Amino acid sequence: MKKSLITYSTVDGQTKDICQKIAYFANNENIDVLPINKIENLNQYDFIVIGASIRYGKYRKELFNFIKSNIDSLESKENAFFSVNAVARKLEKNSPETNPYMRKFLEKISWVPKNLEVFAGKIDYPKYKFFDKYAIKFIMWVTNGPTDTSGTFEFTDWKKVENFAKSLNL
Repeated sequence: MKKSLITYSTVDGQTKDICQKIAYFANNENIDVLPINKIENLNQYDFIVIGASIRYGKYRKELFNFIKSNIDSLESKENAFFSVNAVARKLEKNSPETNPYMRKFLEKISWVPKNLEVFAGKIDYPKYKFFDKYAIKFIMWVTNGPTDTSGTFEFTDWKKVENFAKSLNL
């Protein structure tokens, strides 16, 4: 039976939640879900899925370090990459072809993922520290998103997550 890894780089936890749902929908007991900075060896895995979130227009450095350090393993195995960002809440920016963060990411790395997807994330104002709360509020105001800092706004399309998980055949 195939052994799979679903790993993630997340700021607030939504990417981890999506990874856990992918594992659930895959319905396979041979799946590990681990943070990207805790992975030591990829040899035991047949399929590697990487999920990463955007904060202030950027992926975390740990994502690029992981890819650079493991490029040979990633290229030799079945693999997938998905991006989680609030921009993907907009219909015209919620696919790998139309999402600006996915496009920039693919231009920046030498790895070519075999499967790609983009998921809208979550804005959780009550969870944020002062600076993040108001910086994100400003970004949401500029992009016509929700600005009520007392609210939590989940944009993730869980049916899309399920469809992606099933398409991977983990």
